Amino acid sequence: MTELTVLALSGSLRGRSHNTALLHAARKLNPGGLAIEIEQDLALLPLYDQDMDTESPPVAVTALRARIAAADALLIATPEHNASVPAALKNAIDWASTAPCGLLRGKPVAIAGASPGPFGSVRAQLALRQILAAVGAEVVVKPEVTVFHCDTRLTDDGVLTDSHSAGLLRDLLTALARKATVNC
Repeated sequence: MTELTVLALSGSLRGRSHNTALLHAARKLNPGGLAIEIEQDLALLPLYDQDMDTESPPVAVTALRARIAAADALLIATPEHNASVPAALKNAIDWASTAPCGLLRGKPVAIAGASPGPFGSVRAQLALRQILAAVGAEVVVKPEVTVFHCDTRLTDDGVLTDSHSAGLLRDLLTALARKATVNC
C-alpha cells in the first residue's frame, strides 16, 4: 500500500510552539500509512493581496500551493488567538483557497490544537471548521483533539505525556487516513 502524504500546518510561528510540537507528536503517533511532512514556511507568505494573486504569485505562495496540491490530506494544529484562528494560518488558507483550482476544495483536513490554557484551542478550532467548510474542504469531524494545559501534557520535542490526548490524536490520524483514502 502506498503511503498517503499529509502536509501538516502549524498555525503558530513561535519558535517553541506547542502546536508545532503537537505536529511532531502526530508523526510519532502515526498509525501507519501516512507520510507526515511539516510545513515550515508560513512566515514567508505575504499577507493575502488580490493584486498579487496573479499568474505569477510570490515564490512562497507558489511553493505552498504546490505542497498542498501534492498532499493527499492536511493536518492543521492551531493555537487560539483572541478566541479565533491565528492570522498566519488564515493567511495561508486564503492563499490556498484562491488558487486557480481552489486547492482546498475536496481536500481532507484534520484539525487539532494545543494551548496552555483550559480550553485547548476549542474556539479557534470552531472558527477554523467554519472557514474550511466555506472553501469546500472535507473536514474530519471526530475526534476533536484539544490538548489543554499542554505545558504539562506535551513536551517541546513532541511527546504527548497524556495518554488520553495521545489516543485521540492517533484516532484523528486514522480518521484522516480513512477520509483521504475515500477521496482518492
